Amino acid sequence: MTVPAQPTAAHRVGTGDPADHPGLASALAAAAEGDEIRIAPGVYREAVRIERSVTLRALGTEAGGPAGAVVLAAPGDGRPALEVAAGARVLVDGLVAEGDAADRPAVVLAGGHTEWTGGRIGTGRLEVHGNAALAMTDTTLAGAALAGVLLRTAGAVAFTGCRLHGTDGTGIVVGGPTRVRLLRTDIRDITGSAIRVREDSAVTLHDCLVDGAGRSGLLVEDRGSALLSDCRIRGCATDAVRVLGSSPAPGAEAADPQAAGGGVRLRDCELSGSGGDSVRAGGRSEVELAFCTLRDSGGSGLSAGDDARVRITGTRIVRTGAAALVVHGSARLTAREAVIRSSAANGLVAADQSVVHLDDSAMDECAYSPVHAGGSAEVRLRGLRITRTPEHGAHLVADARAVIESTWISDCGMSGVDLAGSVRAELRGVAVHRTRNGVTAASRGRTLLHGCEIADSERAAAVLGPGDQEVTGGSLVRAGTAGLVVESGAAPRVTGLEVRDAAGSGVVVAGGAEPRLSGVRVLRPAKNGLIVDSGGSGVFEECEIVSPGFPAVHLAATAAPVLRRIRVQDADEDLSGDPGAAPTVEECVSVRVTSPQWPGPAGAPGRKEALPTGAGGPAAGPVTDAGSGVGEEAPEPEESLDDLLGELDRLIGLRRVKQDVASLVKLMRMVHRREAAGLAAPPLSRHLVFAGNPGTGKTTVARLYGRILAAVGLLERGHLVEADRSSLVGEYVGHTGPKTQRVFQEAMGGVLFIDEAYSLAPAAGGNDFAQEAVATLVKLMEDHRDAVVVIVAGYPDEMEHFIDSNPGLASRFNRTLLFEDYDDAELVRIVEQHADSHQYELTEDAREALGAHFSRVPRDHRFGNGRSARQAFQAMTERQAYRVAEIEAPSEADLVTLTGQDVPEPAGTAGAAAGAAPGGSA
Repeated sequence: MTVPAQPTAAHRVGTGDPADHPGLASALAAAAEGDEIRIAPGVYREAVRIERSVTLRALGTEAGGPAGAVVLAAPGDGRPALEVAAGARVLVDGLVAEGDAADRPAVVLAGGHTEWTGGRIGTGRLEVHGNAALAMTDTTLAGAALAGVLLRTAGAVAFTGCRLHGTDGTGIVVGGPTRVRLLRTDIRDITGSAIRVREDSAVTLHDCLVDGAGRSGLLVEDRGSALLSDCRIRGCATDAVRVLGSSPAPGAEAADPQAAGGGVRLRDCELSGSGGDSVRAGGRSEVELAFCTLRDSGGSGLSAGDDARVRITGTRIVRTGAAALVVHGSARLTAREAVIRSSAANGLVAADQSVVHLDDSAMDECAYSPVHAGGSAEVRLRGLRITRTPEHGAHLVADARAVIESTWISDCGMSGVDLAGSVRAELRGVAVHRTRNGVTAASRGRTLLHGCEIADSERAAAVLGPGDQEVTGGSLVRAGTAGLVVESGAAPRVTGLEVRDAAGSGVVVAGGAEPRLSGVRVLRPAKNGLIVDSGGSGVFEECEIVSPGFPAVHLAATAAPVLRRIRVQDADEDLSGDPGAAPTVEECVSVRVTSPQWPGPAGAPGRKEALPTGAGGPAAGPVTDAGSGVGEEAPEPEESLDDLLGELDRLIGLRRVKQDVASLVKLMRMVHRREAAGLAAPPLSRHLVFAGNPGTGKTTVARLYGRILAAVGLLERGHLVEADRSSLVGEYVGHTGPKTQRVFQEAMGGVLFIDEAYSLAPAAGGNDFAQEAVATLVKLMEDHRDAVVVIVAGYPDEMEHFIDSNPGLASRFNRTLLFEDYDDAELVRIVEQHADSHQYELTEDAREALGAHFSRVPRDHRFGNGRSARQAFQAMTERQAYRVAEIEAPSEADLVTLTGQDVPEPAGTAGAAAGAAPGGSA
């Protein structure tokens, strides 16, 4: 909007000079197009209607001007204090407009273009409708009822640095085709919702504060859309954000709902202290949260129902009064890199016909089961970390369907995974540690466990009940009772499983069960390797039992299993049984067994016969291979140091880090050789500081470093345990020490990686328990100096302060590896790597455009290095999908090729703001 900078004439009002105008009406009548009206302080009680382009300026706003406010007060007959008609271009500077009643309009913009700076609007609302346009800056709006601001216009509306306070009703109501932007604007103490977006309107908020709304902070309905960035919504009486409906979102990376249209999107926002849910979505709505924090809500962090579609990326949900995530109806939730902590109920509840995809996320300290799915919900969990709950880690009931992949579950008061009802579930690469039972599969539906590791359960590692159950590969380690329990009526298929170090028996088969086990190894059980209860049967073939504490196989009365090619090694007895047991034994072998009992050739392989009891042996001689050593337990394969160094070398960039690690490896090899030769080893600190910005590969290198130390022989396992301040610091006296010790114990034999370690010693100091965590950590490092390697990571300057904060840290962390930001070429290579792993190909112009893209990305605190490269790749695939969708019959090359036109504009550039390409840009 343009207002003439040099008016053709200036008119003065209320100065007392006889030549000046006594009021605004006479000044406006005398003013020509483009004139300026300068108003002396005072109260002017009249209804001002402006029909031509003028400037209204309070004399008090000028340097050296008279003090006091210029107040335009409505005359009390229902008309507003100020009205702008169509066609007028008006500048208002420093004026106060007062209506005659709080529930009536104080200022009406019915058309034209108005630029309003400073001043105030009170005792009534601001209305903008028709085709009126408004740019309001540094203005206070207060004292209205029903609504503080009512917008229904086709013109552009913007509020910058404004304050809307004390409305008895809704703060801002946006309807019709309105497009409104709010920048650095505060909305406080509203009795209703702070912002209500209706019909086809759209709002954009940046760096705004909504505080103390009597209902919702943001309410979106019909086909409204909203984009919020760097905003705070706090202390709302009900939901912080409530979405009853919205327009469809054009794509996950669209940057501006006004340019590209659709959806409710929050980025880098904080929602705190709401009486209800932080975000509640229903109807036909689309919601996206990116890198937000939802905390201290009286209800859920996010609740989605009806046909809502919700996407979450990099968002923290902390201290919720109800379940952190609730998805029901036909809603669909997709979440990635979410952190859920300290929920007063579940972490996730999926019900009805909802669909939930949760990737690379964490759930910690939920009061109920972190994951609960029922109804006909469909849940896919990938790369999830579930820790510390008094209940099940994942509890699936009714007709729910679940796929759980590459997930870590630990420290559960009940089962790590509990399957009931008619659940259909697949668990692939799931690790379950330190739970009461590891996995309990009592579902009548199909259950598949593939390559899972279940360790340190208080009771059984895995319990399989009736249903279509299948276990392939994986391990059950250090179960407190039995490794594998097969319940009555169950007939699971178990292949390639390893059961190690059970405190009870390795495999327990209840009466009425008929499992089929093949290729199962049972190592060092404290009791029997296999025990089959009365009435139990099943087929056990190509299995191995090593070093059992009791007879390798024990059969209760009437047990009738088929034992085929079972190999028993290092046992007192291979087989014992109660009277009436009738196994079928075929080609079974004993190695280094003191009292072998397998029926031999004279007993006819495959023949069913009663087992002898008491001191006597079987009628026929045993089949033995005591001296051959065949089948002795092979050592687990170790990773090659050269392969690990090659894996490190293949990482993109990190030249200095690779050199530092190579130097450390040479030093460690020398130390190891001196120790092997009986020579004193030189002092060597294996603990490291990783200093660098986010996304520079610190976690990846830490994981490799642990494996390298294991390959050199300086660590037992070399696994990585990740922790941060919340993992170590307690919330009350006596809580911090045990928390830190638990995390440290989990890392025994491997690497403890503490990200953002500087938060344990903030520069501003503090009286929390972080100092206790540091002191505990220093002592544990001393007590277990050869068992754990600790790596602390964070920004370079902050890490230097952290190390200097405690003498114990300074003496133990004397080596820092600096992780430099990726340059443009390296970021392009990272995108190429993502493309190759997802079967895409980049053209040469795509590579050139990517290089130009990264050269324009600001290297500020939001720059994510490798994460920025991944986001660019995601944006490219989405833009390519929109582009290829326009081709009637795309070829295979069209489907896999990413070109220069698929490369997004960096956020904040002109291309991004204009929404030039379908789907927007990241």
